[in-house]
Amino acid sequence: MDTRQRLAALAERLDDWEGKLPTEEATKHALILPFLQALGYNVFDPSQVIPEFVADVAGLRGEKVDYALIHNEEPVILIECKKAGVELNQSHLSQLVRYFGATKARIGILTNGIVYQFFTDLDQPNVMDQSPFLIVDLRILDENNVNALDRITTDNFDLEGMLSAAVELAYLKGMREALDRQLDDPDPDVVTWLARQVYTGQLRQSVREEFTERTRRAFRSLINEKVNEVLRRAVDLQQEPLSEPEEDAALSAPDDLNDGEDQGDSGGIVTTAEEIEAYEIVKSLLEGTVASERVFIRDTKSYCGILLDDNNRKPLCRFSFRPGRKQIALLDAQKNAQWVDMDSLDDIYQHVDALKDAARRYDESPV
Repeated sequence: MDTRQRLAALAERLDDWEGKLPTEEATKHALILPFLQALGYNVFDPSQVIPEFVADVAGLRGEKVDYALIHNEEPVILIECKKAGVELNQSHLSQLVRYFGATKARIGILTNGIVYQFFTDLDQPNVMDQSPFLIVDLRILDENNVNALDRITTDNFDLEGMLSAAVELAYLKGMREALDRQLDDPDPDVVTWLARQVYTGQLRQSVREEFTERTRRAFRSLINEKVNEVLRRAVDLQQEPLSEPEEDAALSAPDDLNDGEDQGDSGGIVTTAEEIEAYEIVKSLLEGTVASERVFIRDTKSYCGILLDDNNRKPLCRFSFRPGRKQIALLDAQKNAQWVDMDSLDDIYQHVDALKDAARRYDESPV
């Protein structure tokens, strides 16, 4: 089993254990140690995991952090545990903060066995941040979180990669929070900028107030439109015949993705946030080449397809997102597909010319 499967198996047991873990020790044994095992750690090997870790910290008398994960004989990740059901907050960070500054650890984890908050020192070197750069909830395992956790498994341990990801995750988290605030309380600068896109008169106070409410409605309308578009595509897909019309075999998913799976079976298909983000990137890259409303997303079990004019015969590209591996299929003039590995969704920007060429070909030589 891979990391995602092991974590999913652990998550399936959460309902059975609800209300049966009244202490921190019970939570450690039932949830936290199995979590570490899911990441590949031998919890009985002190060269990998040290419980009740003590560091030489001035002013601390017998205080210990619950676990330290060891790499190259040094503590690199410190874990502070609370019992299941406890809502994690700033008051739980004190010991973790002190030990973080006194060791070579670069990541601190605060957990109640279900939610895992990851901290590092982005704001000030060797001083643990007060806000987590990553929050993993076992009840909601998304692809991005699983990929992040994969960097600290024993098989793929990549601390520098995790820390680099921490910077990106922290910025994305902050930007999403800022965008979320605009839904209810848009900033004056945002209101002004949007108003200037459509209104040429003087922005008196009364006009600003009107555009503040319009800004709220515009954000909500846009989000609802995007959600409804994805839901509509999912419904349309389930209503289609079991076999797709005349599609090149070269466009099939990579060999290791097929595994005998029925390409036409639409049951169990879930379009993920990562696939939607990739779709939005492709639409943005094609602006000026084709109208955005002509670019559609169509999901299957083996891949996520991006089509022009919602037409199976006009594929622009395909995506395959699995734990530890992201790929994009690019097409040549004969619709032969080449699957290319990606480190992140940002790599899609490297293929802007191929995407534009594919879109132009359909308009120049209609299918």
